[in-house]
Amino acid sequence: MNILSVNAGSSSLKFQMYEMPAEQVLISGVFERIGMEGSFYTIKLNGEKVEKKVELKDHKKAFELLVKELMDNKIVDTLDDIAGIGHRIVQGGSYFDKSVIASEDVIAKIDELSKLAPLHNPAAIVGIRAAEAVIPGAVQTVVFDTAFHQTMPEENYLYALPYEWSQDYQIRRYGAHGTSHKYISQKMNEILDRSDTKLITCHIGNGASISAVLNGKCINTSMGLTPNAGLIMGTRCGDIDATIVPYMMEVLGLSAKEMDTVLNKQSGLLGISGVSSDSRDIEAGIKEGNRRCLLAQKMYVRRIVDYIAKYYVELGGCDAIVFTAGVGENSIPVRRQVVEALDVLGVKLDEEKNNIRGSIQKISTSDSSIKVYVIPTDEELMIARDTYELINS
Repeated sequence: MNILSVNAGSSSLKFQMYEMPAEQVLISGVFERIGMEGSFYTIKLNGEKVEKKVELKDHKKAFELLVKELMDNKIVDTLDDIAGIGHRIVQGGSYFDKSVIASEDVIAKIDELSKLAPLHNPAAIVGIRAAEAVIPGAVQTVVFDTAFHQTMPEENYLYALPYEWSQDYQIRRYGAHGTSHKYISQKMNEILDRSDTKLITCHIGNGASISAVLNGKCINTSMGLTPNAGLIMGTRCGDIDATIVPYMMEVLGLSAKEMDTVLNKQSGLLGISGVSSDSRDIEAGIKEGNRRCLLAQKMYVRRIVDYIAKYYVELGGCDAIVFTAGVGENSIPVRRQVVEALDVLGVKLDEEKNNIRGSIQKISTSDSSIKVYVIPTDEELMIARDTYELINS
């Protein structure tokens, strides 16, 4: 059975097709600059990557070209060979604690929640409608970034704000990266050959979050109502004193929209370093003696350590800490600095094993009090798995 995992942005469409249940990747790629000048797409097939410049006036055109590529490359013979299409949805609110088929009622709820994810949910709906138009026979499913975090207890997802705000305006912690945290926690349980585990999963990329996972269920996560909570990220500030917002709005004469831009796009590693939002550039700056890059790195690592320590206490111990995503999978210095800061908990790093990028590896020593792993995430595979299960349920 062929399943297509897609992630639609406002001007992009990422995709990966699997043969299920074997979980074999058949083709992958991304359409970029949809609706803009200079649009193009990239296809990866049999280890080779090909880029093609084309006019992409909308997402429907992207899906049409995708179908053409699938047929031209003999991935499918007809549209009927595409059984399901799973769509990544950033915000599912408190409506969805699992993946579901994209009915009209479900799409209406995704649209309603657009106010909580204005850049992502509307784009996802555009993707769903385009897929329905081009591949009408496929089962459309939606997989939510927030669903995995719906098992958090009330005391962890509520804010200490007027209680009515949570009831009337849905102001609460939702988290994000849930599909990744779910995949990583399941993979870690497979490695440990146990389900009764206490895990701290660290999705550290340009956007970053940490989750406390008890017996396979999330009990807390660092992101909040929006992705700009918790950790310091590439351009997001993460946790700050809330009163800074109205104070600096008054000082600088900023509008709410302008302040939101500062907090989400001009802060984090970029704001502190003044150099870049990319962890690799920060590390290069440190080697060149850039003091602000060093400061940004120290702050970045400190916040990660703070959350790991917090969740260690909340879980009542920890069986494994897992690093994943762009920085977590590839930054040897970040992992080393985080683990070294956890020495007080008896966590010990094997320097030689830590010298890896993008592969599954235990990087703690045999006498470390907590196992530490690197596990590459695979959100697209999780989408394909959920879609396959929904079709067969």
